[in-house]
Amino acid sequence: MRFGLLVSFTWLTGVALAQRTDAMFDQNCASCHEVGSTANPAKAPDRKAISKLTTEAIYASLTTGSMKDRAQSLTDPQKRRLAEFLGGLRKLGAVEAGVETGSAARMPNRCPDNPPLGDISSRPYWNGWSTDGTNTRFQPSANAGIAAADVPRLKLKWAFGLPGATHVYGQPSVVAGRVFVTADSGYVYSVSAASGCVYWSYLAEAAVRTAVVVAPVKGGDLAAFFGDLKGNEYAVNARTGAKLWTVQVEDHPLTRLTAAPKVYENRLYVPVASADEGSAAQPHYPCCTFRGSVVALDTSTGKQIWKTYTIPEKPKMVRKNSIGTQLWGPSGSGVWNSPTIDPKRKALYIGTGDAYTSPAAKSSDGLMAMDLATGKILWQVQDLAGDAWLVGCPEDAAKRPENCPKDMGPDHDFGASPILKELAGGKRVLIAGQKSGMVWAHDPDNNGAVVWKAPTGTSSSTGQIVWGGAADDSKAYFGLHTGGIVALQINNGERVWFTKIDPAVAPLPGNDGSVSAVAGAVFAGGWDGVLRVLATDTGKVLWEYNMVQEYKTVNGVPAKGGSTVAAGPTVVGGMVFVGSGYPGLGAGAGIPGNVLLAFGTE
Repeated sequence: MRFGLLVSFTWLTGVALAQRTDAMFDQNCASCHEVGSTANPAKAPDRKAISKLTTEAIYASLTTGSMKDRAQSLTDPQKRRLAEFLGGLRKLGAVEAGVETGSAARMPNRCPDNPPLGDISSRPYWNGWSTDGTNTRFQPSANAGIAAADVPRLKLKWAFGLPGATHVYGQPSVVAGRVFVTADSGYVYSVSAASGCVYWSYLAEAAVRTAVVVAPVKGGDLAAFFGDLKGNEYAVNARTGAKLWTVQVEDHPLTRLTAAPKVYENRLYVPVASADEGSAAQPHYPCCTFRGSVVALDTSTGKQIWKTYTIPEKPKMVRKNSIGTQLWGPSGSGVWNSPTIDPKRKALYIGTGDAYTSPAAKSSDGLMAMDLATGKILWQVQDLAGDAWLVGCPEDAAKRPENCPKDMGPDHDFGASPILKELAGGKRVLIAGQKSGMVWAHDPDNNGAVVWKAPTGTSSSTGQIVWGGAADDSKAYFGLHTGGIVALQINNGERVWFTKIDPAVAPLPGNDGSVSAVAGAVFAGGWDGVLRVLATDTGKVLWEYNMVQEYKTVNGVPAKGGSTVAAGPTVVGGMVFVGSGYPGLGAGAGIPGNVLLAFGTE
């Protein structure tokens, strides 16, 4: 997965870092620490073992510990980058920068009291990736508290600074008057939606990108669920932040949980992806053994109920490259999107990623349906065959490293969650945006048969639709990487309007983040750091706010706004909440930031 000439692969949450860091790892570490190495196999831990260490422990080993001599040729910034990547992308210094649950001295702007959350369905909410299990990302008027006519009166109400962060990864969730937000520091925060005061914080083992989902567990408590970039899924008490359980859903060392889980009938459904494709082009890397999956857990205990791989066949040894590294296949088909729940058919739907090895698995670049109870694959459709792709593999076949797929695909997978909608007359469709820029409507009641497909406009060789869209009862809305928002009729895919958006900061075009919708208005962030609201009937820009500035925060933490790329705005209870900051990697890739912004009408 990739997008953007300047921001290539950064939406993978570390794939660009993998490309740069793995060259460093390959040159300095792989001969001993990669699987299958012969230099020191008895003593040197492999990547899987290293990935279980914290960022701080890895950095200490490189600077003062057992790896100090071997790391002499690396600069301190390189050592930090290597430690952060291998440690799950949690920033060095996050522990010291953050705040801890129960420590009043380290909890600036702590809420004066912490009442029970009560019935979470009795108050306006946006719980997880979408307002509902069907992933429409549409907030009904009763919950939104904002209509198109109110948008021009939006003003910044408060700003909350996230210490030690540069990516405000996870989309804010709002439940029972509390905002749950995550960041690359590894901290998850619960703050008051009204004032931004802090109820608690929780430090995960790695950076946390997923949105938080809140649901009941046995005993009458409410739990907050989220995943980190080491493959750990967490359940903490939603009121206090106390840990209930932690489960590693996949032990592959480059596992990444990037999409929000879904809760349905006391089960937590966790989508699993990886940064395998960012490492695989390096000659010492045993490409590739990761397979995407969905894991069903008991919400109260974390016990695994079932696990279904998107590629049923286990990877097998294929060949060795010229330096003797064992290569594997098939692999890939990661799940980057939050599952869509279909109570009628007792099924969940996902979009699948590209393959990492040739021949590309038949499950790559398509949609898949699984039985909610058993995980059995009910049907699958592939909208692009032969899409095997790795970071660092040039289009020119003569220049490709040995680990690269023989036949390279365009990396046009499905990073976005399918949207389940019912049309007039009762027919239902699954609407899914592909990175090619094509939007597909599949029939969930007819084994995923194609109902319609529609291009969104100017194509982009580096990806056009990345994180997905929103839909009301007549139209679906998608942000485009080349800059702009498009509206399509949900019954036939016909384009209703397209609004081109020129970036406020050049050269940072692109609206890759998922959009959100209320009655009459679509909310969208951008690489340029501007939050915009457009009219759903015409596409006219109703309001915009440049988030790239310094803020006086309610918790006293120095904070700046930046790009909003992956997660979309959250609209609930007359307020709009946006996490601002997404630098990506590389020159000009994006704008870092560490602030949660809350807007309301005057």
